[in-house]
Amino acid sequence: MTSDQAPEGVRLQKVLSKAGIASRRAAEELIAQGRVSVDGRTVREQGLRVDPEQAVIHVDGTRVILREDLLYLAFNKPKGVHSTMTDDQGRPCVGDYVRHRAERLFHVGRLDADTEGLLLFTNDGDLAHRLMHPSYHVPKTYLAEVDGTVPRGLGKQLRAGIELEDGPIKVDAFRVKDAYAGKTLIEIVLHEGRKHIVRRLLAEVGFPVRQLVRTAIGDVQLGNPKPGTMRRLTREEVGGLYRAVGL
Repeated sequence: MTSDQAPEGVRLQKVLSKAGIASRRAAEELIAQGRVSVDGRTVREQGLRVDPEQAVIHVDGTRVILREDLLYLAFNKPKGVHSTMTDDQGRPCVGDYVRHRAERLFHVGRLDADTEGLLLFTNDGDLAHRLMHPSYHVPKTYLAEVDGTVPRGLGKQLRAGIELEDGPIKVDAFRVKDAYAGKTLIEIVLHEGRKHIVRRLLAEVGFPVRQLVRTAIGDVQLGNPKPGTMRRLTREEVGGLYRAVGL
């Protein structure tokens, strides 16, 4: 039975209100304006009943997360922490930071031990799978510190693509953020997820990475939290991730 055939379901405006989208009266206005869709169909009639466990609802094109058991966290991974839930050698790992939680969480993708920055935790398997799959082209942003002065043509070269031992790679965006004391701070955006890809990419063009931080995944920004701390993603951030992977 589809959500628009669920007489035993919950009224759509009540579902939107409970999800924190708007008050019931404001939700009714959103529906009347044609800004709400259910299972791919724009809804304008009031009083439609849906199954919150099954319905796929979008407001202004952004997915509304209805399941209360799903959790989405942004974690600032410190340097020296391994991207595993457990480590048989007793080394610090990201799992140490969520072991106390009741939810069974897992990390989305990985960062090597020497790389700091944004890592996502969730128990939403569908979203995690798509975020990690390269075919969905979810961009990831990094700040890399390298020695020396970067030549003007390097960004063009990396956007055009270079060949690594495991195949070609090109960046989605490149810019020099700062230069100081014989070092250069570079911002790189790419959707590749191959192991050590940023480090290998820059080493190949003669600029080995000294420090590396991931600052964004899609529209989710790391910000300036202390290393080892985490926060819940906002409803807008979660909706943006769903939109990025076509959910």
